[in-house]
Amino acid sequence: MNQFTKTETTGVVSRGVLFVHAAPSALCPHVEWAVGGVLGAPVDMSWTPQRARGGAYRAELSWQGSVGMSAKLVSALRGWDKLLFEVTEDATGSSEGARYSCTPDLGVYHAVTGLHGDMMIPEDRLKAAVVKAAIGDLPLIVEIDNLLGKAWDEALEPFRYAGDGAPVRWLHHVV
Repeated sequence: MNQFTKTETTGVVSRGVLFVHAAPSALCPHVEWAVGGVLGAPVDMSWTPQRARGGAYRAELSWQGSVGMSAKLVSALRGWDKLLFEVTEDATGSSEGARYSCTPDLGVYHAVTGLHGDMMIPEDRLKAAVVKAAIGDLPLIVEIDNLLGKAWDEALEPFRYAGDGAPVRWLHHVV
């Protein structure tokens, strides 16, 4: 994984990871160019074959930058046909974190994350889900699934597993 740093005058630095789950080979250099433009430095990502989709490649990039950099990365990449990706931004002492998931069919999902990485659903969105369920729009469980980005998780899960030679992040359960 590569490490890039770009901070603005705010002094608050956040960090995160760009996970490109699937990109056609012809799109890979364009992804690097777009990400490099956001980060302010050339990017050379280590692309490996994506076994879940023939002809596609995957890569990860760790980054550091000003708070909100994740949203800038998503804006640079969203809407590209056949590009599946996620961007995370860690919380700082003065800001929440973020998680973005994107597929061409579903568009962009955004969740605010807390210090420990858990999603934080705003009160007004929960209240709206309860009201929509009460008037019969959708069952409450479907509304909650929408708030949690279940459709994006289901679409991206087959691509999250590393292929041969790709870096693997092991998360350990601590009791």
